[in-house]
Amino acid sequence: MRTLLLVLLLVQVACTRSATLVAELTPRSLKAVNLEETVSRRDELMMAYSMTSYDAQNKPVGVVNGGWGVESMEKGQLANLQTIQPISLPLPRNGRIVASLVLIEVDDYNRAGKMMDQVRKVHNVVAGPASLLLTATEILTPLKYVAAGLAASGIGLKLVDQLDDDDLLGQSSVDIRETDLRAKNQRVVHVPAVFTGQNMRDSFEYQLTYDITLKAARIKPIRQ
Repeated sequence: MRTLLLVLLLVQVACTRSATLVAELTPRSLKAVNLEETVSRRDELMMAYSMTSYDAQNKPVGVVNGGWGVESMEKGQLANLQTIQPISLPLPRNGRIVASLVLIEVDDYNRAGKMMDQVRKVHNVVAGPASLLLTATEILTPLKYVAAGLAASGIGLKLVDQLDDDDLLGQSSVDIRETDLRAKNQRVVHVPAVFTGQNMRDSFEYQLTYDITLKAARIKPIRQ
């Protein structure tokens, strides 16, 4: 009986160690400390975020996207993120995931709303097509990661072309490596970000936090 229990325990440990990890990105909080628009005393905001996975050879193998907004924010306000959509992506063995997020102040509410509606409709993980153009040798900004992820998912809007320099309030990225997380036995990566800047005479500051949570799961085949 003891031998059987020992065998079962060893099998369980082996399965746990070999389990595929899934990374889940969830924006947790957003506070408007100071606004860009001091005349209207409101900023119209949208958030777009993505995760891109690379295998052990640093080749892109998958991408997934999410978004929030368009929402109106006043000075000192905390955004309601309770209904926000998390996104999940398998973390390749000996590979890595780049999680990226951008915060945008919207000038054209209708155009931004249509774009965000399209982002919300993309729920499936997309296998890494050649159109991603996210090679390990490129130095990409979070905005470019998000835009490339949307393009790879078949959304016909190019995020970079939609924006003026003044529209981008901030961008953030974190690079998560599978070997580092397993070595530390780390399951949550907490990412704080502070976005500050000035547009004409108006200064703005937004405080944002998002989490990357690692979970063990059985993975279904990625949809092409």
